[in-house]
Order: sequence, then structure tokens, then C-alpha cells
Amino acid sequence: MDTKKKIIFLDIDGTLVEALGKPSEKVKEAIRLARKNGHKVFICTGRNMPIIGQEILDCGFDGIVASAGSHVEADGNVIFDCLMDESLVQYCIDVFHKNHIFCRIESPEGIYTDTAMEELLKRQEADSLNSELIRMQREMESGLDIKRFDAYPHNGAYKLCFTCTDLNDLEAAKPELTELFNIVVHPYGDSTSVFNGEIIRRGMDKGEGMEKVCLYYGMSMDDTVAFGDSMNDFQMIQAANIGVAMGNACKELKEIADVVCESVQDDGIYQQFSRMGLIVQAD
Repeated sequence: MDTKKKIIFLDIDGTLVEALGKPSEKVKEAIRLARKNGHKVFICTGRNMPIIGQEILDCGFDGIVASAGSHVEADGNVIFDCLMDESLVQYCIDVFHKNHIFCRIESPEGIYTDTAMEELLKRQEADSLNSELIRMQREMESGLDIKRFDAYPHNGAYKLCFTCTDLNDLEAAKPELTELFNIVVHPYGDSTSVFNGEIIRRGMDKGEGMEKVCLYYGMSMDDTVAFGDSMNDFQMIQAANIGVAMGNACKELKEIADVVCESVQDDGIYQQFSRMGLIVQAD
């Protein structure tokens, strides 16, 4: 068993919890025991800070990588925060809209959604592997304070998510976006009638956020373990010394992961922590 202390990074939706669900008692115990044994445990999420949720934070973490790496906190300190300039936000919106793609803006103040995107999400049935689409739908159902697009304060944003009904529209938009962004399309099945994803700035992803945490603690990426389920976890799983895909993860992520554990429904985090010796009771 490797007894060296680790920094563990956990995606939220589809990994730590089912979409907008609550952490199980087993998962909360795994986090508590890992920290008791001297390991650092971080959230590593695409969510922006306003929608992480108190029930998640109450699990007890050493810090947070939020907004897909654009905001990083450790030990209660903000160690990195970088917004897209407003001119770039507007450029992306223009590219989306001229290609019939709807979007939502995630900023420090909250989430601002195209009315057309909201209407589209309300009438779609998500693929069971698409935890991000399921989360967005449940956010709307839960009454979460998702704001109107025209209320966006134009002060810059961390990230934009998108939906479209035709992948050809996304292909048409790509040439204007790929130089600056990684374009993530979330899993979909043969019967899918809406496609969703997000654009993540190159050099500003979950893996880069992990590196900033390692630098803060004076540790190495060799000391990292990461858990995820979807393609917005790709850079995180690839960057970690040990990348763990959940049993419910999409096949593309499983193919690059070092380990595949049980599903989120079966407390995969707890099971894998135990196998790795991360939660052996300290003497």
C-alpha cells in the first residue's frame, strides 16, 4: 500500500452525487476518513461557486476547483480566479447564436440562460449517462435561482454551456472556437434530439486547476488521484497520477482512466478509497 499523502479531486455530478442529489453517508464517511488520515480532498467541478450547494460543502473539503479550473480555493483562500474578458464572452455568444446554438453564461454572480435553451431543456429526455444535462434539467425543476439572459451584468464569465438540436450547427461553429477553447460534447444516444456541452478555455481546465493546488501545497502531480464521470472530466482524469472513472461514466472516459470503480449509486468513491488504502483507520 502506498502510504504517501495524496490530493484527491472529486467531480460532483455523477461522481460525488447523482445529478443534484445528496452525498450518501458512505461517501461522506470516505471523505472524513481520508482527511483524518492526512490526505487532502478537493471538489473539482464544472459548477460555479453559487450553485455548488451547502450539502456538498458540508461534507468537509480542503478546497475547491470550480468553474472547470477557472476558480480555485485552498484552505479557505482564493489562490486563483480568472474570468473570460467580456469581449470574449460576447464573441462566443455571437458565434453560438449565428449557428442556431443556445447557451448559458456562468459568472461569479450566477447562471444566465437563453430562454430558448430553457424551453429546449424542459421538453427533452436526457440520456442516462448525460449527468450534465440531467443536472441542468433538475436545476430548473428545483427552483434554483437561474437568471434571465438579459440580466447578465456583462462583467466577464468563467464558462459557457451550450445546447443545440443539430450537431452540424456545432460543426459549423467549431472553426471559430477551437483555437481558444476545448469543446466538450456530453454523452448522447441514438435517439437524442438535443445535444449539450461546454466550451473550456485552453490552458484553463480542471487539470490546470489541480496543478495550482499541487503548487500551493508544494506537492507533485504524482501525488494526485481524480474521480470523474463525464467528458468535462477528461483533462482531470488525464492529468492525475491515478485517474478513476465511475462505473456510470461514459465509455470515452473509461477508456483513458487508470481505474474504473463502482457507480455513484453504489458508492464508488467509498469502495475505491478503501481499495487504495486511503481510508484505513489511522493508528
